[in-house]
Amino acid sequence: MGKNEKTSLGRALVKHHNHAIQETKEKGKHYQNKKVLESVTEVSDIDAIIEQAEEAERLFHHDESATPVPINMDAGSSSSGVTAKEWKEQRMREEALHATSLQVPRRPPWTPKMNVEQLDANEKRAFLTWRRKLASLEENEKLVLTPFEKNLDIWRQLWRVLERSDLIVMVVDARDPLFYRCPDLEAYAREIDEHKETMLLVNKADLLPPHVREKWAEYFTRNNILFVFWSAKAATATLEGKPLKEQWTAPETSQKTDDPAVKVYGRDELLDRLKFEAQEIVKMRKARVETSHGERVVVGFVGYPNVGKSSTINALVGQKRTGVTSTPGKTKHFQTLIISEELMLCDCPGLVFPSFSSSRYDMIACGVLPIDRMTEHREAVKVVAERVPRDVIEQVYNISLPKPKSYESRLRPPLASEVLRTYCLSRGYVAASGLPDETRAARQILKDYIEGKLPHFAMPPEEESETDKTGDGSQSEVNEEARGGLGLGQVLEDLSSFDLANGIGYSKKKQVESHKQLKKTQRKN
Repeated sequence: MGKNEKTSLGRALVKHHNHAIQETKEKGKHYQNKKVLESVTEVSDIDAIIEQAEEAERLFHHDESATPVPINMDAGSSSSGVTAKEWKEQRMREEALHATSLQVPRRPPWTPKMNVEQLDANEKRAFLTWRRKLASLEENEKLVLTPFEKNLDIWRQLWRVLERSDLIVMVVDARDPLFYRCPDLEAYAREIDEHKETMLLVNKADLLPPHVREKWAEYFTRNNILFVFWSAKAATATLEGKPLKEQWTAPETSQKTDDPAVKVYGRDELLDRLKFEAQEIVKMRKARVETSHGERVVVGFVGYPNVGKSSTINALVGQKRTGVTSTPGKTKHFQTLIISEELMLCDCPGLVFPSFSSSRYDMIACGVLPIDRMTEHREAVKVVAERVPRDVIEQVYNISLPKPKSYESRLRPPLASEVLRTYCLSRGYVAASGLPDETRAARQILKDYIEGKLPHFAMPPEEESETDKTGDGSQSEVNEEARGGLGLGQVLEDLSSFDLANGIGYSKKKQVESHKQLKKTQRKN
């Protein structure tokens, strides 16, 4: 072999080696650019602008007639000269006016003849249109839109579950069912198939007293809502033969009632009920068209993050098949689980639906948004302090909260700063700066609130309005009695205590000393 042949062979090997390295780099770039499926509920304004611009640019190649994305860079300022009560009334009117605009994104029409690129382009175009509608609502300064799911791939999981399921089970928290309910999702299920039904699975129902469950059962029945009371944690503990924690009492009280709608279902009872409801839907559909998936019925589970969907699936299956954690968004993809030859369950990732009814701190307190991403901990703890009575907080944590001042209402809830500082003092939570570690205390209090250690519950709307009216009346009566019984001395004492509390007054001792000092100076002169 000559010298030239050796040189050419060496160049060929080097060229082949470089080509292999280049292919490896390209594959690495491909995998790096591949998006990981994760929930996205909050983005900054600049992120939203860039995302909309990128989506519009991608869709422009598929549809040259696409209209440009309207971007409003003006930051709306709140109107001045309006009282808080008038602002609340205007906000309620605007929310009622735009209630129909808060819809779940619909999957665009498709046919089996479409290829993957066409389906992807149509879905992205429809999703971008949906995002534009919500962006226009956010420009209205009288509306406050809560964080919602902004990842298209998560919504695609919901579309698949809705299309495959005969019965849709919406898992909600029993302590505030209407907060976790999405009426538009029920309407969307009916749009896909008029025979589809939606059932509310009221999880954590063992945390409610029997009389509260009776009120909610009356409300659901009056509004023609299909519902079942259930406790995934109690069912799991019963299945494993483990005792429940103190805050999770066994639902034995519900068995004493004569009304079967109020009782908390067990595992076997719930499986029988789900199979029965789904089979009834299939029978109604068979009367018109034949089903495509045989005799096995499919039950899909949907809902907000951290409401207990995965725990419910594991309890019904009898073993751990889905990951469970207190952090929202553990389930990433939908999955099907065969229970028997007649029943199959379908689990969907948790979704945060758009809403007007709550603030970001309400969603953190309810466990919808992660606690670890909390930036303003006092605002989230304020929600807890307003919902849990003062004596309950003191009893659960064995602490003594500061009493209201004499010039404050006796019925006011404790402040978030009072709860946090008292909790830090009792537990010894101190930050590196030497100040109370309120962030650590806030995380623990919120976790106790979500897990049920701090008992709380909401009443149905009619009952809540009546209690609000009676509450306002009793509060006004107390104020009137207090005003009638106050004399001039009491009023002056309240004013002086207010001045002292705010550091703008002097005590009687200091006033006397200053008077004596003034007399001494006069005698010298």
